[in-house]
Amino acid sequence: MSESEITAWLGTQQDAMVALLGDMVGIDSGSYDKAGIDAVGAVIGRFLESHGLAVETLTQSRHGDCLRATLPGHAGEGNAGRNIVLMGHRDTVFPDGETTRRPFTIRDGVAYGPGVADMKAGLTMNCFILAAFARFGGAPAPLVGLFTGDEEIGSPEGRPVIEAEARHARVVFNSEPGRVSGNVVTGRKGGVFMAFRVTGKAAHSGGNFAAGISAIEELACKIQAIHALTDPDRGITLNVGLVSGGQSVNTVAPWAEGQIDLRYVDPGDKDDIMARVGAIIDRSFVAGTRAELTVRGEFLPLTQSASARRLFDLYVSAAAASGFHTDGEFTGGCADSGFTAAVGAPTICAVGPVGGEAHSPDEFLRIDSLVPRAQACARAIIRLDQAGL
Repeated sequence: MSESEITAWLGTQQDAMVALLGDMVGIDSGSYDKAGIDAVGAVIGRFLESHGLAVETLTQSRHGDCLRATLPGHAGEGNAGRNIVLMGHRDTVFPDGETTRRPFTIRDGVAYGPGVADMKAGLTMNCFILAAFARFGGAPAPLVGLFTGDEEIGSPEGRPVIEAEARHARVVFNSEPGRVSGNVVTGRKGGVFMAFRVTGKAAHSGGNFAAGISAIEELACKIQAIHALTDPDRGITLNVGLVSGGQSVNTVAPWAEGQIDLRYVDPGDKDDIMARVGAIIDRSFVAGTRAELTVRGEFLPLTQSASARRLFDLYVSAAAASGFHTDGEFTGGCADSGFTAAVGAPTICAVGPVGGEAHSPDEFLRIDSLVPRAQACARAIIRLDQAGL
């Protein structure tokens, strides 16, 4: 039976998984490092092609290329003939040189390094699941491995590729890291990344102070007003996380910039909050200043449809058969899974190996979760027909 063959083979692959993971973690691949992200893609492409999968490169102009690996499966009718998608991103939040400062290491069964959990372990898992089905067959529909390159900045180029794939998907497994609890993610906030620039007027801060118009003072006023829109009870948060500006310490600042992170739960709240932010940007707290707002990236909320609930129940059962318990949880973090859910594809997120402390120097991955999480995902794929998906 293919399920027993696939899960048995995956059970022998932990060392090979760790080797592939180490190769990927050893490459700097920050979101704006196209060459590094594409180098990680080359590692993935070579692995998949060596296991008989066809790999297509979807070239992107600014960020990492998208890779689309395909494996033919049973051609059913209607929804049953749609693709089963395994998804993940290759970019990290870390700067160039981070892999030298913090190389891939393993201590007491725990792996460390930039992007080790978020989400190069999930990419590794997807690679081995695809390789297992290529070796033994048994997929109830064609399999697609989608490896994108700009998720950490809102998928400005990857989003159209993801949505196009999801519109033809039977189900989507997004291999973001499993929670420290072992849970998967069934709900996520939506998010919008914005930047605003304030223009004032330069003047000597000692000899001609009154002639100046401070963009930094205006920036400070806007930050306070933007942060005041936060409403924790509704799950709405706004954070100006980056600021810059000014010409010199003895010059009234002629310009200033800030970057805003907005998170929300209810899709209906987004337009209201965006309008309020826009009104703050349009208002001049300091006479003579002007400002403009730019949206740089956006994530949609992940909400659980009825079919996604069936997919979740199926995964829970597959996890139990693979030796671990899991449940679903909500997180304020955003992910590409919101895009796939929004176009109607039954989606489950954070099915990747278990890790934590993402985006920090303490990021870690539990090595002993690599194989069971791969087996659970493979079992869920094989059992889709049984679940009516």
